Amino acid sequence: MTGEPIWKPSALRVADANLTRFMRLARTRGAPDGEYAALWEWSVSSPEAFWQSLVDFTGVLADRGTGPVLEDGKAMPGARWFPGMRLNFAENLLRRSGEEAAVVFVNERGERRELSWDGLTSEVARVRAGLHDAGVGPGDRVAGFMPNLPETVIAMLATASVGATWSSCSPDFGAQGVLDRFGQIAPKILFAVDGYYYAGKTLDSLGRVRELLGQIRSIEQVVLVPYVEEDPDLAGLGRATPFGDFGNDCALPAYARLPFDHPLYIMYSSGTTGVPKCIVHGAGGTLLQHLKEHQLHTDVKTADRLFFFTTCGWMMWNWLVSGLGSGAAVVLYEGSPFHPDPGVLWRMAADEGVTIFGTSPKYLSALEKSGYRPAQEVSLARLRTMLSTGSPLAPEQFDFVRQAVGEQVQLASISGGTDILSCFALGNPLLPVYRGELQCRGLGMKVEVWNEAGESVVGEKGELVCTAPFPSMPVGFWEDPDGAKYRAAYFERFPGVWHHGDYALLTERGGLVILGRSDAVLNPGGVRIGTAEIYRQVEQLEEVLESLVIGQDWDNDVRVVLFVRLRDGLTLDEALVNRIRDTIRANTTPRHVPAKVLQVPAIPRTLSGKIVELAVRNVVHGRPVKNTDALANPEALEFFRDLPGLRD
Repeated sequence: MTGEPIWKPSALRVADANLTRFMRLARTRGAPDGEYAALWEWSVSSPEAFWQSLVDFTGVLADRGTGPVLEDGKAMPGARWFPGMRLNFAENLLRRSGEEAAVVFVNERGERRELSWDGLTSEVARVRAGLHDAGVGPGDRVAGFMPNLPETVIAMLATASVGATWSSCSPDFGAQGVLDRFGQIAPKILFAVDGYYYAGKTLDSLGRVRELLGQIRSIEQVVLVPYVEEDPDLAGLGRATPFGDFGNDCALPAYARLPFDHPLYIMYSSGTTGVPKCIVHGAGGTLLQHLKEHQLHTDVKTADRLFFFTTCGWMMWNWLVSGLGSGAAVVLYEGSPFHPDPGVLWRMAADEGVTIFGTSPKYLSALEKSGYRPAQEVSLARLRTMLSTGSPLAPEQFDFVRQAVGEQVQLASISGGTDILSCFALGNPLLPVYRGELQCRGLGMKVEVWNEAGESVVGEKGELVCTAPFPSMPVGFWEDPDGAKYRAAYFERFPGVWHHGDYALLTERGGLVILGRSDAVLNPGGVRIGTAEIYRQVEQLEEVLESLVIGQDWDNDVRVVLFVRLRDGLTLDEALVNRIRDTIRANTTPRHVPAKVLQVPAIPRTLSGKIVELAVRNVVHGRPVKNTDALANPEALEFFRDLPGLRD
């Protein structure tokens, strides 16, 4: 990768960065003088010194105990971090006090609420008392079928404070999708909402809640948040309690300090190829990773207002809420990002003084094609960083953010996943930003790119791997007592090495380019092509709203088939097909040029917004799609089943 950086930090920003202060501490612990590359090398070659330094720098509240930082450090999986430490996740997120805002909530209807640090802590204590009185404690699961509300944050923190394990789905999940998740983990308490708003519509949740109660027998009590109705109908909800009546208003904060790897969250794989995997994450590893990513890589400070557009069914909700642990206020938005118009999130960002704004390439693409340009419409004087994740961010989208949001804003593309509840590569307040690149590998994450022979390569495409243990590796999978499913998911391809499933390239300067999912890589004529390489070219065209590409088995080889969704009223004709092919050929290679370009009315996506190449590939080849409940629009798959042009 070549070219000049599109953003560089100012000398003042470098001097004021948390990472600069951490580097001074690290040098007293053995880190060499030098720039970020030297610090990263020390962090992965001396993991005990690095992670202990992070604990000290961030002031983790814990009973430190005795013993090593890392036990069985060569085992992957099997390494244990801070085996003598006991801590509580909620206690570490609620360290701040006072009347300043901790949580700000805004929805698409313009409704706004705010909770101070003292108010949030008091509410967590109240709900914690309700959980305790209901017999909830370590080993129990608490589930949330909730929108992105302050009550969801309160319920999660209350759950963590008693040492129980939290798991959530957003209310846009269908009943079967929720059953596929919560049905596996047998929650004791269910926090639910009566309904929610989206794109100007009021949508009911109570019907699905009643269906869940009829099939998940472990649920002993429902705590219902009245969001769309002041007095929702509780009939058929069994032992149901309104959220405001649950617990004890006079309760004082209390936190159960438990082992470092005590289960905090159960997250879920996308589930598009079968029942979702239940991924168990520990409290200590999640806390340390998020503190590191917020404070060192994102430069979060107590004066910040941190926002990420997410639902409670995506890991970025968990990541967002962890911003409380760095003393920042978190901004929650609930509803459509384009209702009543494309400016809704940006007016909110301006009104609330958002300093760090998180979103996805899908949103940025839709925003660009809407014609809305935030910097021309609102004041973004406080905004200094934009984050993007969920899929690869194309170089052209870096250009769009620079032009539409502002040259002064650092754009940090970040990448990790639900599997690690954190990032492998992300931003850096000390480094320049280059088009199309993630700035750096995360501290303490020994990330490499390996070729087919299992050799580490630079400047070549290959598999993203992590060759040493890190604290946010899952505790395990639910109901996988011997760890067989866990090992098969991440360690089967390269024994003893985490294989993440991303196709990537490590640049000479230490940045990363993510080229798509490995299992979606195209292989025409034996040449491996990342899907993102094609998407970035196609979606530059004004006529194309979004696209999806697969490899179709054909004539003893694989041919590239591209599906496009066009702007309303447009029809794919030969001229546009030729423009699409010419654009791809001019900017990639002849191998990238699709053999077929076909129009579809919709592109299927998961509930978290990711396109599902594998599901479409299965449909095209006449194979079943095992779990369509994981999709936001499963009906879209039908467009691909007998599409004209696929059989010739």
